[in-house]
Amino acid sequence: MNKTLNWLLDGDPSIRWQTLRDLSETPVDEYEKVRAEIAVQGWGAELLSKQDPSGTWAGGLYSPKWISTTYSMLLLRRLGLQPEHPQALKGCALLIDKGFYQDGGIAFSKSWGRGETCVTGMVLSILSYFHYQDERISRLVEHLLEHQMEDGGWNCQSYKGATHSSFHTTISVLEGLREFEKTFNEITAEVQKAQQTGREFLLQHRLFRSSRTGEIVKPVFTRFSFPPRWHYDILRVLDYFQECNAERDNRLIDAIEIVHKKRKKDGRWLLQSHHPGKVFFDMEKVSEPSRWNTLRALRVLKWWNKE
Repeated sequence: MNKTLNWLLDGDPSIRWQTLRDLSETPVDEYEKVRAEIAVQGWGAELLSKQDPSGTWAGGLYSPKWISTTYSMLLLRRLGLQPEHPQALKGCALLIDKGFYQDGGIAFSKSWGRGETCVTGMVLSILSYFHYQDERISRLVEHLLEHQMEDGGWNCQSYKGATHSSFHTTISVLEGLREFEKTFNEITAEVQKAQQTGREFLLQHRLFRSSRTGEIVKPVFTRFSFPPRWHYDILRVLDYFQECNAERDNRLIDAIEIVHKKRKKDGRWLLQSHHPGKVFFDMEKVSEPSRWNTLRALRVLKWWNKE
């Protein structure tokens, strides 16, 4: 384990500070010093340098993927850029001012005709994480609660008649609600219940299996990528479960076993895939050892194995 931790600590500041926070007994003030480095060196600094004078990335709010404002700020959130960073707050203002729709959701194009559930969840996670203050954020939460489906999850295609929740949409909404809960201390019964019900939807599928046949829904769900963008996989959702310190339900065992099996003899996990699209830079290469996947897998297993 020491070799693996040392390898993680040789990485980018975004990897180092999360390793210190999640996998060691490092005091808060020490790992926060490392976290502060994200804005001035490494991947975080490079991504911040790509912001346009207007506050957008690549001149767009949601596209082009994956270099638009939404996806750049999602990545900055996952890197751990400190909340209330001025450049991040400038981006937050654009997302809510340009995207807030009359139904209380986020719609970056009038042609959408409605708030888009998955995008609303992602934007809520960004605004909440960066501590952006705006009364409309609570309306985003209300919109998501209103659109929770009978099976417990969410689906951005529900307006077209979809009756089964989407794994992709559900995890984006759950992450958004979790960030809102943490930042604004609005741990209401409604928000807690929505998350519990959403997690139950995923648990009924053991995170990646059909609830009817037990077959794997999509093989890609068992392949670990980073960053996930809007895509679902079991490592992403397990990381959400551990972040919530959710109950260690036996229906997670199948997914946990996959995490164990993917660990290499050197104690590391590989980057198994990436989602095609434009990027400003690559952090890691497919089929090579991944600090991101190793960090996330280790903290998931730490949560799972705790006494």
